[in-house]
Amino acid sequence: MNIRIVSSKTIAILAAAVMPVAAQAQSGKFILKGKIGQLNAPAIIYFDRSEGDERILDSAVLKNGAFSFTGTTADPGLMLLVLSKDGKRIENMGQGMDRRIMYLEPGTITVTSATDMAEATISGSKLNTADAEYKKHLQPYEDQMAVINKIWGDATDEQRRDTTLTNSLNLKFRKALDDKKGLIRGYVQKNPKSPVAVFALQELSVHNNMDLAELEPLFATLPESARTSVAGKRFAGNMEKKKTIVIGAVAPDFTQNDLNGKPVKLSDFRGKYVFLDFWASWCGPCRAENPHVVKAYRRFKSSNFVVLSVSLDQPGRKDLWEEAIKKDGLEDFVHVSDLKYWNNAGVKLYGIRGVPANFLIDPQGKIVAKDLRGAALEEALAKYL
Repeated sequence: MNIRIVSSKTIAILAAAVMPVAAQAQSGKFILKGKIGQLNAPAIIYFDRSEGDERILDSAVLKNGAFSFTGTTADPGLMLLVLSKDGKRIENMGQGMDRRIMYLEPGTITVTSATDMAEATISGSKLNTADAEYKKHLQPYEDQMAVINKIWGDATDEQRRDTTLTNSLNLKFRKALDDKKGLIRGYVQKNPKSPVAVFALQELSVHNNMDLAELEPLFATLPESARTSVAGKRFAGNMEKKKTIVIGAVAPDFTQNDLNGKPVKLSDFRGKYVFLDFWASWCGPCRAENPHVVKAYRRFKSSNFVVLSVSLDQPGRKDLWEEAIKKDGLEDFVHVSDLKYWNNAGVKLYGIRGVPANFLIDPQGKIVAKDLRGAALEEALAKYL
């Protein structure tokens, strides 16, 4: 993924005269402006989005709390606004950054908050207004997750080591996730013309492992304008790709660099059973699966078996990738990544919408199993090896 960094700038409040909204929408032009209290330098707002294979990273120093970004977008979709009150660079802010995930689309969008980016309100955007309604629809799921997180947060170290608690919370989480899938399904069925319906289907595809039997009929209910939009065409393409990544098909070949910058091809391992594992250091469920993969590897490593681990870690964060490998005891695996986050070439090739995701590939290069979790990997390897 290419990264285009636009130089920082100090912005005053926009003049009243702006291009008419209809003209902006037609041209794809956007104006994203806002005000966060009365903050001044060194406070910075970072603007972070992807368009195609390009990551666009921009920044603006606040003046009396005001900031503005302008540009064009041919692909309306999610982006990130990050507030750094002390002027810290975005790559050095870590997990606790004050951020707001929102939609960027043509037109004039206004973001305002008294203090924090996370609590900001958004106006002037159909996508973000519809997204607020969508999030309200998903609130029952958020409520369940809040209970789960509180139970875990209040637990002692001894309780956390007890499988009784972890198994109980795992059941609660699976129920919450099933409920969320039902909520998303219901939202799309009732609101097929919603501006965020296709994005809701993308979210559902992550949770149901791109189950085409469920997704294709729902996608067909969307208006033609949604199905032929940039996001709609991309989603349709992902569904078509899913049809080729099936058990019995030859696993698509790809090349990525290992930790030392040496190119590694999937086909280099022909003649072996390969566990192709997509994960990331920032992915909690992936890290929870790693002990199962390590256990399976230790049992079958002498039986013509290798783990090819593909990381979705972010640009400039190789250190987090390497740290997670050491912490989780994955040193014996073959590790590769292009450090392009969700624009990872392997992710696109395999049509992956969520991680962890994995494929078991036989010595002839054919997919024999996929989405193996927990003890399922050892069971599959026992069957084949």
